[in-house]
Amino acid sequence: MGAFESKNYRNFFKEIGKTDEEIAARIKEAVNTFFYDENERIYHEDKDMGYLVDTGNNDARTEGMSYGMMMCVQLDMKEEFDRIWKWAKKYMYMEEGENEGYFAWSCQLDGTKNAYGPAPDGEEFFAMALFFASHRWGDGEGIMNYSKEAKEILKACIHKGENGREGCPMWNHENKQILFVPGSPFTDPSYHLPHFYELFALWAYEEDREFFKEAAKASREYLKTACHKETGLSPEYGNFDGSPMDKELSWGYYGDFFSDAYRTAANIGLEAVWFGEDKELLSIPLKMMKFFGTDLEAVRCTYKVDGTPVDRPVLHPVGLVATIAQSALTVSYSDEKDSDYEIARRWVNWFWNQPLRKGVRRYYDNCLYMFALLALSGNYRVW
Repeated sequence: MGAFESKNYRNFFKEIGKTDEEIAARIKEAVNTFFYDENERIYHEDKDMGYLVDTGNNDARTEGMSYGMMMCVQLDMKEEFDRIWKWAKKYMYMEEGENEGYFAWSCQLDGTKNAYGPAPDGEEFFAMALFFASHRWGDGEGIMNYSKEAKEILKACIHKGENGREGCPMWNHENKQILFVPGSPFTDPSYHLPHFYELFALWAYEEDREFFKEAAKASREYLKTACHKETGLSPEYGNFDGSPMDKELSWGYYGDFFSDAYRTAANIGLEAVWFGEDKELLSIPLKMMKFFGTDLEAVRCTYKVDGTPVDRPVLHPVGLVATIAQSALTVSYSDEKDSDYEIARRWVNWFWNQPLRKGVRRYYDNCLYMFALLALSGNYRVW
């Protein structure tokens, strides 16, 4: 039984011997660094608003903004949550054109849009964080009517292009798979969040609930095909049949296990905590842990999904360790020696001893770090 029903959230850090005091101190330190440290923070304030900076590209992205909102609602940081949401709605939200109802995926730090296209992972995280805010803090007025805002986002995501409405939906209506961008003929495995869709099926507008119930089922089945049967690795971008992207796009080749793909295993880890019923799906991350073995140097290399090394350096090694550690939540406790659980414990220990990343590339790594910290401490919850 998952935590959605039992309300019991697993604390893997306690399983490796960490005390409540140690865990609380680690979370406090990470939050202070991520949100407030003058030299290392990702979050910044702008009058009554706030934004998260992609430090490698010096912009604000819907990925990071929606991630920041999810962190804040999990940490009971309402002021920061509202600040980020205000900035997103003021500068990122698009009120006209083919992408009306969506959010521009990248903005300059003064709010100027760098592009007028959305990235669906932002919309799904915005919606989930807003539902949680509604349930944890209650709805307010205007854009702080969190539940209404969430429902409207999801309505746009699946109804664009219907009844003469301009634009394209974020989900393929035939196979119920989320798209890399609206209208694209392929998907991104790390965008597939069946544990979110189960909740959308309860809280979206009533007429949209059946769609998300079907999307949850479709995403679970898709992930089983997208993750390699032996290595557990998934590609950054994938075809609808689960095969890796097999052609070079205008901005590069993305059929390998690379940056976006790291999130897939972490997502399955959270699925295990919240619902945890699909045993075949939950068996995937252990394959990845075994593939990488006992040497952390293995996370410094890029791979084909079959495990073939690629001469391409890893851009986010801290993020990769964090996501694999979060995926350890798929492995059940065992007191037997030489068990799969010992492999999972090793990854959680490695993560515990891994500090937040510093420097220019810290944004993506530290976002994934924060989510792993919350999940492994039992603080990434359904609200």
